Amino acid sequence: MTKEVVSAQDVTIEFDGARCIHSRSCVLDRPDVFVPNVKGAWIHPERASAAEVLEIAHNCPSGAIQCHAPDGSAMEHAPVVNLVHVRENGPLAFHAPLSINGQEDGFRATLCRCGQSANKPYCDTSHVAAQFVATGEPATQDSAALAQRDGKLSISPQHNGPLHVSGNLELVSGTGRTLNRVTDVWLCRCGHSANKPYCDGSHVKVGFQAD
Repeated sequence: MTKEVVSAQDVTIEFDGARCIHSRSCVLDRPDVFVPNVKGAWIHPERASAAEVLEIAHNCPSGAIQCHAPDGSAMEHAPVVNLVHVRENGPLAFHAPLSINGQEDGFRATLCRCGQSANKPYCDTSHVAAQFVATGEPATQDSAALAQRDGKLSISPQHNGPLHVSGNLELVSGTGRTLNRVTDVWLCRCGHSANKPYCDGSHVKVGFQAD
């Protein structure tokens, strides 16, 4: 699916269907703006203020929904604290100034950790059909407060291996509990680690393949 770009007088919405994980926040929160189950036009930014559209974008964990001012200037800003939420039986939801594979990639992305996505490193909800099981409440590790909690976060998916993440990052459970604070970490994306969300080398044993 190609990107859809729809403009109103004071805001433009960009929707990238390839990144959508169907969290449904948009159609549940503002079904007048993102109208479900209709033929033809389904995105209507003119039905909300720019601030309201920005709130919709903020609630989209995958970054499929982006918005900017009519002149192209940014409306969304980097978070004060870089976070990754470990989703129960699902992906890793990042919120930070992201660089993925060396390319600037906005502030939000959901990355596959079941190993089954056809759109790696991004989640495409294959974990549902695969009946992937992985807790969103892993054990807390002792970690010191970071000297800096924001800044660029670099994510490098390794060939046939894990996600190498460098930069200031706080790992958070599904209920908001701080799991760990790191500046360099290797996160499982093959789905087989016995120490999820961290890599334990299982990708080698199972023959995981991913560019």
